[in-house]
Amino acid sequence: MRLLRLTALLAAALLTGCTAESGKGASPDAPQPGTLRVLASSELADMAPVLERVEKETGVTVRPTYMGTLDAVDLLASGRADGRYDALWLSSNDYLRLRPDAAGKVVSETPVMASPVAIGVRSTSVQALGWTAENVTWAQVEQAVRAGKLTYGMTDPSRSNSGFSTLVAVASALSGAQSALTDADITKATPRLKEFFRGQQLTSGSSGWLASAYKRRGNVDALLNYESVLKGIPGLTVIRPRDGVVTADYPLSSLAATDGTTREDVRRLGEALRTPRVQREITERTHRRPVVAGVAPAAGLDTTRRRELPFPGSRSVADGLLDSYQNKLRRPSRTVYVLDTSGSMEGERLAGLKKALTDLTGDFREREAVTLMPFGSVVKSVRTHVVDPADPQSGLDGIRKDTAGLEADGDTAIYTSLEKAYDHLGADEDTFTSIVLMTDGENTAGADAREFTAFYERLDGIARQIPVFPILFGDSDRSELEHIADLTGGRLFDARQGSLDGAFEEIRGYQ
Repeated sequence: MRLLRLTALLAAALLTGCTAESGKGASPDAPQPGTLRVLASSELADMAPVLERVEKETGVTVRPTYMGTLDAVDLLASGRADGRYDALWLSSNDYLRLRPDAAGKVVSETPVMASPVAIGVRSTSVQALGWTAENVTWAQVEQAVRAGKLTYGMTDPSRSNSGFSTLVAVASALSGAQSALTDADITKATPRLKEFFRGQQLTSGSSGWLASAYKRRGNVDALLNYESVLKGIPGLTVIRPRDGVVTADYPLSSLAATDGTTREDVRRLGEALRTPRVQREITERTHRRPVVAGVAPAAGLDTTRRRELPFPGSRSVADGLLDSYQNKLRRPSRTVYVLDTSGSMEGERLAGLKKALTDLTGDFREREAVTLMPFGSVVKSVRTHVVDPADPQSGLDGIRKDTAGLEADGDTAIYTSLEKAYDHLGADEDTFTSIVLMTDGENTAGADAREFTAFYERLDGIARQIPVFPILFGDSDRSELEHIADLTGGRLFDARQGSLDGAFEEIRGYQ
C-alpha cells in the first residue's frame, strides 16, 4: 500500500489552492524582495496575527503555503520545493531528519514554540473513569479503551503530523521503549496497539474537521492531538500522560537552495519570534508553549515536566509503523464512490475521472471495502470490491476494471443516488464509513434537495454519522454541494481550483 506518496498533481493542487499570498494573480513561485515564501504546516495558519506584528517590526513579510507536515517533507525531498520556497516551518523536523534527501536541503533550524501530544477527554468521562488529570498514564488510557469505557478521534498519521506524533507516542509508551523506537519495539507492542486503536471512532485529514466532527457526533469521549489544539475545544480536560509525550517544537528552517540575503531574513524572523514579548503573545493566542527561558506558559498550561518519548530511529521503522497502522491496527474503511457519469461527463471529463480513480487504487488499504456507484438519470450499477490482505491485487484489479468500463449518458440524479448509497451502506460501527460524491453539474433528475434532506433526517443515528465528501468539479453547483456536506457532516473539496486527482487523494485522510 502507498505510504506518504505525494504525486505531482497533488503537489500542484496544494500549491494552487492553499497558498496565502499578497497581490492579485501573483505566482506562488515568484520571489519578492523582503518577502519569505514559507512552506508551513497547516496548523500554523493561526499565527497570522503574530506574523503581521512581526512584519511591522522587521519589514519581513511571510507568504505561507500551508500543507500537511509529512506531505511537505515529501515535496522537499523530491526537489519540487527548490526555488519555490525560502524557508520551511513545520510542526517538527523529526520525520524530516529520517529522510537524508530532505534533511540535506535544510541548513539551519530555530525552534519557535512547543506543543506536546495530549489527550483531551470530556470532563464527564474523566469523572466517570475516576482519573486525576496530572496522574493519568498511557497504560490507563489503554485499559479504559480495552474496557469499552473510552472512545476517541485522531488525525490520519500518513497526512498529519499531529496524527503521526500521536501514533509514535502511543507505540513508544505501550512498547516500553527506552531509546530510539525499533521494529522489535513495534512488534512487541502490536497486540496492545490493536486493542488501543479499536477505540478510535473518528479519523480526519485535518485537526479543524476533527474538532467539528467530534462536536457533531457527541458520543465520542476524547480526542488525541496537540495540546494547543485541544485547549481550544470547550468541555475537554487536557491530559499530558505522566509516562511521556512527543513534542512539536515548530522549527523555522533555512533552505540550502537560498542565498545569503534570504537566510539573513529567515534569521531575523526567527529572532523576532523568540523575543519575550512575541513569545508571550504566541502562548496566549495559540496555547503553545514558549521556548525562551523566563517566559511563562499561558494560564491553564500545566508546567509539570514530562519525559520525551523515543522517536523511530530510522525511516524504515517510521514507515513500517505507518504501514502497520493503516493496514492492520486501525479500523478498516468502507466507502461508496457516487460517480456522476451523466452525458455531460463525455470526453475529457470522463477520461479524467477514470485516470484519477485508477491512480487512487495504489492508495487503498488492506481490508478496505470500495463500492463504485456510477449514476446518470438513475444509479447504473453497484459494485463492491474488498482489498483482501490474502489477495489484495484481485480487489484492486476489480476496481480498475469497473472504472475502465464507465460510460457517460443520461441526466444527473444526485440526491436519488445519495439515497441509494445510504441504503447500500446501512449501519456498521466497526468501520470508518463515508460517501464520496463526484459530480460535474447540478441535480436535474430524481429527488430534489428538500426530499433528500427529509430522507437524511429519517435515518437512524448510526447512519446519520456517515459523512458525504462532495467534490466540486466542472459545472457543479457549489451551494448545492455545500448543503450536502453541511447536512451530513462532511466537507467540500474543490477540484476546480486544483485537480480531480488531488481532491480524491486529499479525501483519503478522512476515510
